Amino acid sequence: MTVNSRPARPVVLGQNQYGKAENRVVRITRDGDTHHIKDLNVSVSLSGDMDEVHYSGSNAHVLPTDTTKNTVYAFAKEHGIESAEQFGIHLARHFVASQGPIHRARIRIEEYAWDRIEHAGRGAHSFVRRGQETRLTQITHDGSSWEVVSGLKDLTVMNSTDSEFWGYVKDKYTTLPEAYDRILATSVTGRWRFNWSDDAQETPDWDRSYEETKQHLLRAFAETYSLSLQQTLYQMGARIIEHRDEIDEVRFSLPNKHHFLVDLEPFGLKNDPAEGAVYFAADRPYGLIEATVLRDGCDARIPVDLTNL
Repeated sequence: MTVNSRPARPVVLGQNQYGKAENRVVRITRDGDTHHIKDLNVSVSLSGDMDEVHYSGSNAHVLPTDTTKNTVYAFAKEHGIESAEQFGIHLARHFVASQGPIHRARIRIEEYAWDRIEHAGRGAHSFVRRGQETRLTQITHDGSSWEVVSGLKDLTVMNSTDSEFWGYVKDKYTTLPEAYDRILATSVTGRWRFNWSDDAQETPDWDRSYEETKQHLLRAFAETYSLSLQQTLYQMGARIIEHRDEIDEVRFSLPNKHHFLVDLEPFGLKNDPAEGAVYFAADRPYGLIEATVLRDGCDARIPVDLTNL
């Protein structure tokens, strides 16, 4: 059978990539009776000189996705998992450096946190899965340059007061009453881009950077007397940029988790926030507030749609 490597018609191949998605790897490190857990979901995506596998089916330049899966598990054993970022850097460097046809590697990692269960009389090896948020990182490497973007999703926060919303545009379709004491709640999806490169004089302590960045965004959320969710978002990003020198860009996607006062007048009850109130928590539709906060002089590189990162 004759195989044509190029299609006769005027059709060309565009951007393409391949890899192994969602490799679940759990690494247990034993320090005597005390154990430590790293629980990751690792997705590998590779691109480069891959025209012929699409045009003719030739696999001469294809590293099997099963091999990328095996590499993830082997590296977890050989290198350990110091942090999600460092593990992703090891993998990205390996795939680009060891395979000539591969010009770019993108490693996406979700990390699931576990808290130690304190108990007497036995070793410190019991844990409960933390349900607060999922830690994220994406490492992209093309052989010469690096991009490290980390973040989180599903971090649900609430201020039960110190939030207002009034003075907005009103037209004939506006029915929302102005609020001078409201609940402000959201589920934070955030990404932040590091200014790290291979030739940097100092590599960030990735775990410490994550924890302190998270604390800065939480402090800003708690300490901002909010006249809008946009204002709160900006304060969260600005505080990170001002306190974390290793970060140049922050992007947040914040759904407004609306809490509406329940009308209790039919029952002869007053429902006043100043006296303690009952609310209806609406899951949809919801306002969606999104923005990027940058260090002055830096360009925005994090995608507008965080689901694409």
